[in-house]
Amino acid sequence: MKKQLLAVAVAALTCVASHADTLDKVKASGAITMGVRDSSGALSYTLGDGKYAGFHYEICQRIIGNVEKAVGKKLEVRFQSVTSQNRIPLVQNGTVDIECGSTTNNTARQKDVAFVVTTYVEEVRIATKVASGITSIGQLAGKNVATTTGTTSVQLLRKHERANGVDFKEVFGKDHADSFLLLDSGRADAFVMDGSILAGNIANAKNPADFRIVGEVLAVEPIAIMIRKDDAAFKKLADDTVRDLIKSGDMAKLWDKWFLQPIPPKNVKIGLALSDSTKAAWANPNDKPAEDYAKK
Repeated sequence: MKKQLLAVAVAALTCVASHADTLDKVKASGAITMGVRDSSGALSYTLGDGKYAGFHYEICQRIIGNVEKAVGKKLEVRFQSVTSQNRIPLVQNGTVDIECGSTTNNTARQKDVAFVVTTYVEEVRIATKVASGITSIGQLAGKNVATTTGTTSVQLLRKHERANGVDFKEVFGKDHADSFLLLDSGRADAFVMDGSILAGNIANAKNPADFRIVGEVLAVEPIAIMIRKDDAAFKKLADDTVRDLIKSGDMAKLWDKWFLQPIPPKNVKIGLALSDSTKAAWANPNDKPAEDYAKK
């Protein structure tokens, strides 16, 4: 019995170790699993039929290309659709090797996972219907505000100084598309989320002109690709890939491709200009959490 328990313990430790060392794990298995989102604006979204696209998706493809060089073999790339709720556990338990969605890097999450150097600095905003007349936080009193389960956006709204005394009700979408549907259908009066995600969902709406992004900037947050903690070799490879993309000018080209040009499947243009905050992050690549940005 003791031998059996010892064998189980050794197997568990081996599994944890293999999860931590991603390069060894994918070399042994011949496959790498990318966590992708179905509706995270132009960062990561589904094309249907198991195909995905987006700014972060393409950056992750570049990272995986360098992983293949490092392990000396072509890898099978598997896709795992993740949500705001399950993305961190799936990275922690080894189901997902690299999460290429729209995840904010903050100190709480850094206790559980690691982040590649920041690829995009987000502004959290509010989307409303033009017909609602809502243009600011103060007008949300008594309104239904949509947010996606497992995200930080409504917490940021509640903490904002201009939300003091503003009593609104939260309604939850299971993913960003579901949250936008709450706004579109009238079950919510506003949708609070990252500007890129709002812009992406509006661009793909049946009548984009019916919606607008309004109000005060609730927060500035670094968005980054997520990997497991304590995996120095994989983090260095991923960090170096992002730094090289920035240095070569390819990162700026990817931004233009996904945010300023028409994108599939509907050939709509998001129209989100590169912000000064993102330019600053590219000028000094780092993995600082959101709390460091709030200190400025």
